[in-house]
Amino acid sequence: MTPEVKIIDTTVLSNNWYTLKKVTYDYRKRNGDWERQSREAYDRGNGAVILLYNKAQQTVILTRQFRMPTYINGNPDGMLIEACAGLLEKVNPEECIRREAEEETGYRITDVKKIFEAYMSPGSVTEILYFFVAAYDDSMKVTDGGGLEHEQEEIEVLKIPFTEALQMVADGRIRDAKTIMLLQYAQLHQLL
Repeated sequence: MTPEVKIIDTTVLSNNWYTLKKVTYDYRKRNGDWERQSREAYDRGNGAVILLYNKAQQTVILTRQFRMPTYINGNPDGMLIEACAGLLEKVNPEECIRREAEEETGYRITDVKKIFEAYMSPGSVTEILYFFVAAYDDSMKVTDGGGLEHEQEEIEVLKIPFTEALQMVADGRIRDAKTIMLLQYAQLHQLL
């Protein structure tokens, strides 16, 4: 059954970094009654994420960078180990992730494979994230990576043995959901 929704009002609460809206709407419940509800939705655009893996070396490429939201929510140094990711910025997901991989990791990847897409925090964020995997080898390294200074990025590139990355999930050193999902995908599908 498709729910019935009537948007009553949309108010922009903030348009600083991204857009935060308050949406008031009428929602028809399963029993047929209408109920007025109000929710805030944060629109930061859609994104893409990729796990670079090397079967011969049994390694993955991850990044480490400071993430303020984790810092204010109990991550002592604010540093997070993540798979390479970025916002689409009006390009298709595959084009985006190729660009981001080179900017952040320094690897110019050739063949990427889209594996799925997911809403990451659907209770408050509109973003759909497109998930990719790609094999890499050392010949694809064209720069040191590290992100773009004008985007205030300071990204450390990490080459990690796959078994260690899985252990880092188990012991809490990797706590980023998109990265955990990609590592579990790699394990389930025996990419390495």
